[in-house]
Amino acid sequence: METALTGMIRSSSWLMRVLGTVRDAALPDAWVGAGVLRDLVWDQRYGSGFRPDRVRDVDVAFFDPHELSRAGDDRATERLTQRLPEMPWEAKNQAAVHTWYPDRFGGDPVEPLTSISDAVGTWPETATAVAVRLNGHDVIEVCAPLGLEDLLGGIWRRNPRRVSVAQSHARLARHDPATRWPKVKVVPPA
Repeated sequence: METALTGMIRSSSWLMRVLGTVRDAALPDAWVGAGVLRDLVWDQRYGSGFRPDRVRDVDVAFFDPHELSRAGDDRATERLTQRLPEMPWEAKNQAAVHTWYPDRFGGDPVEPLTSISDAVGTWPETATAVAVRLNGHDVIEVCAPLGLEDLLGGIWRRNPRRVSVAQSHARLARHDPATRWPKVKVVPPA
């Protein structure tokens, strides 16, 4: 499965450029993931083809337990923007999620995340709980703590680790995957 994903990534010069930019920006333990990977895979497999102009943001997850401020996220995003200004970058320090998550999404306080893998495992849908990076030898590394089955199999399913049923319904309504990717199977949040 990993070979299928890395093959799709390598076939996209746009995404390879994104990965190279993130690597060269040298943010601590930085990965690209979530919606941009879903869009690449599902647009190719279940849609009309991947179009970078439809990407709303390029999520860059990094892990720096020594800088937990929002200013750190802003500096990381700016660093990426200086390297590749036309990208809609959104860099977030996963080590700091516990400092802002309840204020932004409601609910009880959350425990600090311990690693990128721990963070990716909390992302909203199982198909988007995947991140990739390009290492110094141009090898694509994959972080998929929940597996690649839903991403590659076209299944929209709530990740219950952190996302409530209500939040999942809101995301489902906002993203409307059944319209954009009619062959994707939506598992209703429960």
